[in-house]
Amino acid sequence: MPEEVRVYEVGPRDGLQAEAARVPTAVKAEFVRRLVGAGLTTVEVTSFVSPRWIPQLDDAHEVLTAVGPLDGVRLPVLVPNDRGLERALAAGAREIAVFASATDSFARNNLGRDVAGVLAMSEPVVRRARSAGLPVRGYVSMCFGDPWEGDVEPREVASVARGLMDMGCTSLSLGDTIGTGTPGHVLELLDTVRGAGIPLERIALHFHDTYGQALANVHAALTAGITEFDSSAGGIGGCPYARSATGNLATEDLVWMLRGLGIRTGVDLTALAATSRWMAGHLGRPSPSRVVTALS
Repeated sequence: MPEEVRVYEVGPRDGLQAEAARVPTAVKAEFVRRLVGAGLTTVEVTSFVSPRWIPQLDDAHEVLTAVGPLDGVRLPVLVPNDRGLERALAAGAREIAVFASATDSFARNNLGRDVAGVLAMSEPVVRRARSAGLPVRGYVSMCFGDPWEGDVEPREVASVARGLMDMGCTSLSLGDTIGTGTPGHVLELLDTVRGAGIPLERIALHFHDTYGQALANVHAALTAGITEFDSSAGGIGGCPYARSATGNLATEDLVWMLRGLGIRTGVDLTALAATSRWMAGHLGRPSPSRVVTALS
């Protein structure tokens, strides 16, 4: 087991993007500040997508500038295309992420083009960001299952991951978008990705808990040497383009398990749970995190 794990907090972006009710800009910015106050050093703030796609995130510029640069804290933002990158740079973004899919069906439903088309759209964004000195994370969704295509072959995931690395991505996040992965599948995927020449130290994993496998999958990935995991404070979120996707793995549940394994995260669990309860109040429903509920 690794001695330390980086928790890549996605609540302000991935957690809030599917919310139908408008979350005020000031609340979003305060959410980020509270997460940082709880010890999280990487917080994905927002996404510079078209407001037509995700109206909830139409205040990306305002949120990022309200949070401002924070010493020792990474504040990445997601951008879908070159126009999104322009907006992110204008708002002062210092780290970005791009989004791809392992399956054509999801790519078409999400970005209106197939896998090859999405990669072609991402390449100039990655190259421009890298030329500006920004680190770039590449997301690969539908790495284990797809609601239209069913099971996804690990070699298909590895091919997309390799494409993102070749265009200049500095790290990758492999997502179990609909939560169908199991520990054996996780290990098989990681073996395949490593076989494609991608170092596992540049890989993070992003799990959903649809079938109750998220923490088991984290444990399997830990044994393979993965040291970065995506999670969402309070377990909020889901994918608006895949209706079968339930909430993200809750950051509190992840930190509780890692703490039990003696793995450092730097996260103050009490402060984090309080932050999730605060946000649950703004969302008008209890947090789905088991740990938040138990600590309450």
